[in-house]
Amino acid sequence: MTVPENIDLSHLSAPAGGSRRLTGHLARPEGPGPWPGVVAVHEALGVDDVMLRQAERLSRAGYLALMPDLFTQGGVRRCLVPTMRASLSGHGRAYQDIAAARTFLAESTECTGAVGIIGFCMGGAFALMSAGSGGFDVASANYGMLPKELDETLSGACPVVASYGGRDRMLKGAAAKLDSALERLGVVHDVKEYPQAGHAFLNDAEVGPRPLRPLFRVTGMGPHPEAAADAWQRIETFFDTHLKQPMTAG
Repeated sequence: MTVPENIDLSHLSAPAGGSRRLTGHLARPEGPGPWPGVVAVHEALGVDDVMLRQAERLSRAGYLALMPDLFTQGGVRRCLVPTMRASLSGHGRAYQDIAAARTFLAESTECTGAVGIIGFCMGGAFALMSAGSGGFDVASANYGMLPKELDETLSGACPVVASYGGRDRMLKGAAAKLDSALERLGVVHDVKEYPQAGHAFLNDAEVGPRPLRPLFRVTGMGPHPEAAADAWQRIETFFDTHLKQPMTAG
């Protein structure tokens, strides 16, 4: 199994107005490269073992996966609220940090130059906001909050694959709304809602403070292996089409 390597991205983030100190976790596929790159944006609880395993999974699928730690400078307590606000506003230091991760991949000799973005929870909102930036070839948003100006944000967006849980009370109706907007805008997309899954269903283990986990279970938040397996298959197929195949054809 590939163990993500800790790397320093500060030299790319600080000059661009991002974090003065930014670290990331890089997971390489086995075998010879170069490989397409994927910026993986973590959940609201930060980078933990569950998130690192998501990066490892991407590497096993043949992608050079880089997860920037958006909380490097101050930890979850200091960074969560401003970063969450940034995820919905389209502005803020986190976007420069994500751009720094993308630049690292795009300029790496280990990367083909094709770069996608995937996000989970808070990271899903960043993925949607970034889809229309012109910086990524494909985006995957997983139970991410929708931009307030949906059409404006996603106009001209790269292909989008998105997954939501039907039991996710925070995002009720989000999948249908996103699907409708992408269809209206003519953006290539694959959006699916899993009726029996809740928030964070792609995680392979429960997260968060242990005293709160029973509450999370009651609200339907947490792993749902069946939905996760189908969602990952869709994500990998979509990424193969929009990251791997164009490079092969060229």
